[in-house]
Amino acid sequence: MTEHTSDQTEGQTLPFWVDVVEEDEDGNAMGGLFGHGGEAVLRSVPLGPLRKNLADTVDALQKVFQEVADRGGALPLAEAQLSFQVTASGGVQLIGSGQVQGTRGLTLTFKRPS
Repeated sequence: MTEHTSDQTEGQTLPFWVDVVEEDEDGNAMGGLFGHGGEAVLRSVPLGPLRKNLADTVDALQKVFQEVADRGGALPLAEAQLSFQVTASGGVQLIGSGQVQGTRGLTLTFKRPS
């Protein structure tokens, strides 16, 4: 994304339900979207950090997927699905298979063009 796009999201937020698992030293709630350890509260997640963190995560994942796809073989990679959570501060946390049970998250689906 361009610098211009970043400026458009500066100061903007999206409302997300997050589970508060602890508070910081100022009493601000910390937690992740759809977590499983605390009380659910509606928080305004800043779009600037969310946009950057999601873009960085997708860029890194696409590099990994390309390396796997380049290996070829009888069963090439055609699609990948990953679940993630959004933190109250706009962070992105991928959900591992051991954590999926009892945890809801958002899913990204990467699919090869036809």
